[in-house]
Amino acid sequence: MPQVVGILQMQGRGGSIFPDGKNDIGEVFIPAGELRGAPFGMKVVVELTSAPDADQATGKVLKVLGDPNRPDVAMEAIIYMHGLRQEFPDEVIAQAMAIPDSLSEAQVNEEISRGREDLRHLKTLTIDGVEAKDLDDAISIEKTRQGFRLWVHIADVAHYVTEDSPMDKEALERGNSVYLADRVLPMLPPQLSNGICSLNPGQDRFTLSVALDYGKQGQLLDGNIMESVIRSDLRANYDDILTSITNDKPVAGYEDFMDEIRDMAVLAGILEEKSQDRGALEFDFVETKIEVDKEGRVTDIHPDRQSFANGIIEQFMIEANRFVGLKCKELNLPFLYRVHDWPDPEKLDVFRELVKRQGGHIRISHQPRPKELSLLLEDLKDLPGSEALQTLLLRSLAKAEYRSEPIGHYGLALHDYSHFTAPIRRYSDLFIHRVLKGFLRGEVRQKQWEAKAPKVAKQCSDMERVAIEAERDSVDQKVAEYYKDRLGEIYEAEVTGFVGAGMFVRLPTSAEGMVPFRTMDDYYMYDEVTMTALGRGHRRLFKIGDRFDVQVVRVDTIKRQVDLVLVDEKKSGRIDMTFHQASNQEKKKFNRNDKKHAGKSGKSKKDKRKGKKVKKSGQKRRKNKRRNK
Repeated sequence: MPQVVGILQMQGRGGSIFPDGKNDIGEVFIPAGELRGAPFGMKVVVELTSAPDADQATGKVLKVLGDPNRPDVAMEAIIYMHGLRQEFPDEVIAQAMAIPDSLSEAQVNEEISRGREDLRHLKTLTIDGVEAKDLDDAISIEKTRQGFRLWVHIADVAHYVTEDSPMDKEALERGNSVYLADRVLPMLPPQLSNGICSLNPGQDRFTLSVALDYGKQGQLLDGNIMESVIRSDLRANYDDILTSITNDKPVAGYEDFMDEIRDMAVLAGILEEKSQDRGALEFDFVETKIEVDKEGRVTDIHPDRQSFANGIIEQFMIEANRFVGLKCKELNLPFLYRVHDWPDPEKLDVFRELVKRQGGHIRISHQPRPKELSLLLEDLKDLPGSEALQTLLLRSLAKAEYRSEPIGHYGLALHDYSHFTAPIRRYSDLFIHRVLKGFLRGEVRQKQWEAKAPKVAKQCSDMERVAIEAERDSVDQKVAEYYKDRLGEIYEAEVTGFVGAGMFVRLPTSAEGMVPFRTMDDYYMYDEVTMTALGRGHRRLFKIGDRFDVQVVRVDTIKRQVDLVLVDEKKSGRIDMTFHQASNQEKKKFNRNDKKHAGKSGKSKKDKRKGKKVKKSGQKRRKNKRRNK
């Protein structure tokens, strides 16, 4: 039966919880005999003993997580709420422990004799974040007469994770690694992900390599896929690579790789230009970077924008994924494609109207091609609230997912695309590696893999969505913990969106909070079409991109909410001059339209009285249900 998480409250002789997160279950009643000694006021995991859609859901306590105000308990609750796996089963650990930590020369020679390419002579480096431990990709590059030869080496995880083994089944259940704000829940046991499959410097490692030949203008001339063995020569990081490129001088330890770094920068720049020419969408988002100590306490939050060094690796991974997708379609192999459908026309209509309100003059066709939206993204960068507008455009697009049939990738403006470059942390890539190795060895299980591919695609797509939601909740949790210690502090904020209850604003850390309308000195009406909030009395108008000072006044770490108030409402937003310049008759018409079209942004005394009556009525109905039950 499904499991839910919530704070245990007393309910007659038993207890109840209101489940965390988005669900339609409602209150869950727990009979006295199913409390299992759990204390009230604690965060608990409950297994449902009734159908989730029952009139009165019932359950039993499985585990007490602890005080809901403790940071570690809050993160445990997020993990359980999303049904994520933490511990690996014993049989999986046993399988991982049986795999050696390193490769012997005899093992390497045996694989080479079977046809594995020996690429240890290439100058090879990994480039990743400073803290990364699962290094699943490495790069080699050489100049040629025609242009460049690029090798993208990816850890050969399928060599160790055999199909339908306990480790393989567990990896499929997880779907991907989950990167929470203070921890990683890996898809594979650390013995593999941080050990034999990590392309650590100075260690022989089995890989699948894609060798790509490019002309001087970045045109792909030829390519090949092979099983290989490599030895990374340098464990580089993005910061050092960027410094070396910017200064055209290697940082300490990179002296022997400066030629390769320059060549990578040149080729990546050419590939980026080609990507822009074909219409790939480039969103310019800032991520919220959470810094925590060993106990999981937040030490800092700051914006984290990708640099050109990150872009080098991103371009090379896209090229490898693209080539693999093209090759496998050409060979008609059973496969998983990374697909991205066309935008929703209705959502684009809403976006058009919003951009007009921001002062932008755009024309988007009913079914815009990627190039059209790519040019639009460039124009958005000059408008107020650029990042918020980009977010709204992104929401109008379909979500990328996995399918066994190619329909193209709209966002990258590519016909056939795959995910091949991260088999340590994505099961989709591991499946593709297995198919490629089968092809290279003449052992393709065509019917078996064709039947399996749609199921794997759905599982990977579903678990990717779960991971995204869990990661977002974990960031919100740490943001709330961070600002709980900063009550009363004042920051400049930018409006990023609206709901009926208030305005969402972004703080200098890039974290978001809310300014509730109930804290403002007017009755504000939210217009869903124009994405604006207008005061009924003073006609003060707020829209996306507006900036003003806010003060932190309330933080709820259990609900993961940060509430703010305007420091000076009269100096925030702007006066709606359209109203003030209108005649008295037109003003009456304005007010009638406001009341007709406004979103829920506040409550009058009459609304509040009605709310109390509804609440009492609802409580009475719930009591009657329990009595009837």
